[in-house]
Amino acid sequence: MAFARVNGAVAHYADEGRRDARTIVFINALGADFRIWDDVARPLAEAYRVVRYDKRGHGLSELPPGAALIADYAADLIGLLDLLSVSRAVIVGVSMGGLIAQELYRQRPDLVAALGLCDTAAKFGAAGMWRQRLDAVARGGIEAIADGVMQRWFSPDFQARRPDELTGWRLMLTRTPKEGYMTACGALEQGDLRAECAKIQVPTLCVVGDEDGSTPVATVRGLASAIGRARFEIIAGAGHIPSIEKPDQLRALIEAHARGAAA
Repeated sequence: MAFARVNGAVAHYADEGRRDARTIVFINALGADFRIWDDVARPLAEAYRVVRYDKRGHGLSELPPGAALIADYAADLIGLLDLLSVSRAVIVGVSMGGLIAQELYRQRPDLVAALGLCDTAAKFGAAGMWRQRLDAVARGGIEAIADGVMQRWFSPDFQARRPDELTGWRLMLTRTPKEGYMTACGALEQGDLRAECAKIQVPTLCVVGDEDGSTPVATVRGLASAIGRARFEIIAGAGHIPSIEKPDQLRALIEAHARGAAA
C-alpha cells in the first residue's frame, strides 16, 4: 500500500508496472475503491505504468472537512499525478470517475493524452434524485440504498450466477465511509460539464455496458456525440461496472485506445 498527502489529505494509491511506458490512470465510481479495476489494471501493468487511487472519503483515502465539488476531486488527482511525475497519461474513469476525468481535462489538458469514459455522463441525474439519495443515506446509512445500487451496477445474469461476488462488492459499497459517500453525492448533484464536452480535443473512448442501469446506452452515446473525437463502444452483458463483469473486453478496448494515443 502507498499513501501520499495531497491537497491537505492522505490519499491511498497504487503505482505499478513499467516506468518507461505510457501511463494509464484509473478513477473509481461512487461508493467504490480501486479494487474494481483489478482484473483490468493488473494485466495492463505488464506493458504500461498503471496508477490507481481511492478518491477522497473512499477506500483508504482521507476525507477533508467540508463540502466538495467535482473540481476538488479532479484537483486531488492532479496533485497526485504531479507528485508521481505523471504527464500525458491515458485517463480512464467509470461513472463518477468519468466526470472527474472530464474535469481533470478541463483543468489540466496537458496531463491528458487520451480519455477513457466508461458508463458515465457529463451530468448525473436531477437535483431531486440526489436529494432523495442523500436523505436515504442520512437516515439509514449506505445499507438503505445498497440493493438498488447493486441492481444498477450489475446485470441480472451477474446477480443470479455470481452471488458470492455480488455479496463482496455490496460489502465494499456499504463499508464506504458514510460521510465520504454523502460528500461525493453532493459533488455529483452540483457537477455539470455539458458545456465542456465539445472542448475535448484528445482521443476519447466512450464505453457502456448494454445493461447499465445507471447511465444507459443512450446516455453514453449522447456523451460520445457531444465530444468531437469520441469512439463509442457497447459491451454486451455488462451493467454499470464492466471492469468487474467483462474485464477482458474492457481491457482490450482500453489497450487499443492507449496504443492509438501513443502513435
